[in-house]
Amino acid sequence: MPVSTRSPSPHAPEPLDPAKGTPDPAGAEDAVEVEEADGVVGEVPTGAGEPEGEAPVGEGDAEGEKAESASETVPASEASPATAGEAVADEPGDESAVGPADADAGGAEAEADVPRGWRGRYPRVARGVWWGVTVLALVLVVGALLLPNRMAALQMNRFTRIPGEAIIGAAVLLALPRRTRIAVAAGAGTLLGALTVLNLLDIGFLEYLGRDFNLVLDWGLLDDAQSYLADSMGGTVAALAAIGVVLLVVLVLGLMALATVRLGNILARHPRRSTQGTLIAGTAWIACSVLGLQYAGIPVASDRVANRVTSEVRQVRDTLRDEAEFAKVARSDTFGNTPPDQLVPDLRGKDMIFAFIESYGRSAVEDPIIAPGVDATLETRTAALAKAGFHAKSGWLTSATYGGSSWLGHSTTLSGLWVDNQQRYRTVMASDHLSLTKAFQKTGDWDTVGVMPGVQKAWPEAEFYGLDKVYNAFQMGYQGPKFSWSTMPDQYALEAFQKLEHGKERDKPLMSEIILTSSHQPWAPIPTMVGWDELGDGSVFDAIQEAGKKAPDVIADSTKSREEYGKSVQYSVTALTEWLERYGTDDTVLVFLGDHQPISRVSGQNASRDVPISIVAKDPKVLDKIAGWNWTDGLKPAHDAPVWKMSSFRDRFLTAYGSTPHPTTG
Repeated sequence: MPVSTRSPSPHAPEPLDPAKGTPDPAGAEDAVEVEEADGVVGEVPTGAGEPEGEAPVGEGDAEGEKAESASETVPASEASPATAGEAVADEPGDESAVGPADADAGGAEAEADVPRGWRGRYPRVARGVWWGVTVLALVLVVGALLLPNRMAALQMNRFTRIPGEAIIGAAVLLALPRRTRIAVAAGAGTLLGALTVLNLLDIGFLEYLGRDFNLVLDWGLLDDAQSYLADSMGGTVAALAAIGVVLLVVLVLGLMALATVRLGNILARHPRRSTQGTLIAGTAWIACSVLGLQYAGIPVASDRVANRVTSEVRQVRDTLRDEAEFAKVARSDTFGNTPPDQLVPDLRGKDMIFAFIESYGRSAVEDPIIAPGVDATLETRTAALAKAGFHAKSGWLTSATYGGSSWLGHSTTLSGLWVDNQQRYRTVMASDHLSLTKAFQKTGDWDTVGVMPGVQKAWPEAEFYGLDKVYNAFQMGYQGPKFSWSTMPDQYALEAFQKLEHGKERDKPLMSEIILTSSHQPWAPIPTMVGWDELGDGSVFDAIQEAGKKAPDVIADSTKSREEYGKSVQYSVTALTEWLERYGTDDTVLVFLGDHQPISRVSGQNASRDVPISIVAKDPKVLDKIAGWNWTDGLKPAHDAPVWKMSSFRDRFLTAYGSTPHPTTG
C-alpha cells in the first residue's frame, strides 16, 4: 500500500537498513510495520520520533507491532504485495491505508492530520474485529472438519478432537507460494463446505428415510421434498424453503472458502511460528492416535474427513456396481414363464383387493403412546368383521424403505424384488418382471384397476402393475378440501372406488390396487369418519378440515406427531374395514399392509422397518391356504408373529394359491 513520500523529520530515526545493522533503539522502539508501494515491508516511526503532522498509531497496535518486530524480521525479499485477503484486510490495527491524495505532495501534510480509515480512528475496535473474524474462521473450518452426519452425534465431545486433516492442510499451505496458496485454500474450503452440506443432507435423510443421502441416486428426491412441502404447507412456503436452501448452500460454500483463505494467509504471514505450531499439533495427533487416547468415549485424534470421503467414494462405486447387478436380477423371475392358466388358480372368481396404508408400521401397534388407540381399533374392527362373516390372519413384513418413498415399498411387495432406491425402482419399472397384480391381468380372467388418490400427474407405472385403468386424484369427482398432503380422505376414495368400479355389474371379477393416503405425514389435519351416505362430492369434509389441527403445530412436537399419527392410522384402518364390511361379498379377498414405518420423529431412533400385513376373506378356503404361514388370527399381528422380507411376499403368495413356477433367467 503506498505511503507518503515526504521528507522525514531531521530528528526522526534512520530507517532499518540490513547493511548498517540495528538503528538507534530510541527511535526504533515505537516503530510499526507498514507495506510500501512496492510490496516491501518497511517501518514508519511513531511516538517520540514521529514527524510533525503524522497521525498517531493506536497504543494497542504499537505494542503488538513492537512484539512482532522484536520476535522476527521479515526480509524484503520475502515480503509480498498487500491484498484484500492479507496485510490490509487481515492485519489487526493496520493503519497503513493511505488514499490516492497522498501522491500529491502539496496535499500530503493536510491529509496526514486526518486519521487514515476507520482502523486508524478506532484501533481497538479494529483489533477486536480482526480477532473476532479470525476466531470465527477457525471455528467454521475446525467445526466442519469434525461435524458428524448423525443428529444423535451432535455433542460437545465430537468437537473437542484434533482434526488430522487440519494439520496436513496447514503444512501444505505453508509450503505454497502466495497465489497457489490462495487458490488451494479456496478450493479446499469449497470442498469442505460441500462436505458440510452433505453431512446436513445425511442428517435430514436419516431422520426422514432412515438412511444416508446417496450422491448418485437421491438428487431427484429433493424435488419430491419440495412437492411434499407445497402439498402440505402451501406453494409459498415451499418456494421460500427452496430459496432458503439454495442461499444456505451458497453461503456455506462461500464462507468456508473465505475462512480457509484467511487462515492460510495468517499462517503464511508468520511462517516460523506457524511451522512450529503445525509440528507440535502433528506430534500431538500422532501420539494420541498411537496411544488410543479418548475423551468422553471418542478418540482425540480425528481423521473424520478422510474416512467420510473414503465412505462416499465407496458408496458411489457400490451404487454404480449395484445398478448393473440388479438389472440382471430383475431379468430373472421364478414365475416369468408361467402360463396364464397356471397363475393363482385357487383365487379364480374372487374379487381381489391389494391395499396399502401409508406409513402403517410396527410402531403403530407397539409404541406406548400410539399403540393403545390403534390396538383398540384393530380389536374393534376384527370383531365387527367377524360379525359380518369376515376373518383375518396377520403377520409382519420388513419394508425396503423407511419414513417415506412409499413407491419403493409398493414395488418391493408386488415385484418380489428388493427395491430400496430410486435407480432400482426405475430398473424394475422398465423391466418385464412379473408383478403380483400383473399376474391377475396375465390370466385374462380379471379386470384390473388402480385407485391412486396420491397420483397427480402422468403415471406410466400402470403398465408394470398390469392395471387396465387408473383413477388419479382428479378422476374421482372429489370437490372437498385437501388434508395436508393427502388429496382426499380415504373414506371418500373408497366410496368413489365402489361407485366407479367395484359396485358395477361385470363379466369378470375385479383385481384392484388401492393406495390410501390419509395417514401420510404431517398428520394434520386428519379427517374423521362421516356417514357413508353423506359423502356426496366430499364437501362434507370442509368443516372437518377447517377444525383440524394445523401442520406447523404438529410437526414441531414429537409427542403430538405420534398422537396424531396414531389417529390417522385408526382412521385409515376404520375406513378400509368399514368399506369391506359394507360392500364386501362372499368372493371378496382383501390384502392390506403398510408401506413403511413413519419417520423417526414418530417411530423413534433405530426403529425396525417392519409393517403389519393382513389377509381378510369370508371364504374359509382362502385363509386355509396360508395356514402354514403361522400368522396371527385377527387384524393385529402378535409381537412374535413371523417376519419376512417384503420382497418374499410375491412368491409366497403366488405359491400358496396354486401358481406353478416357470422361471426365466437373466
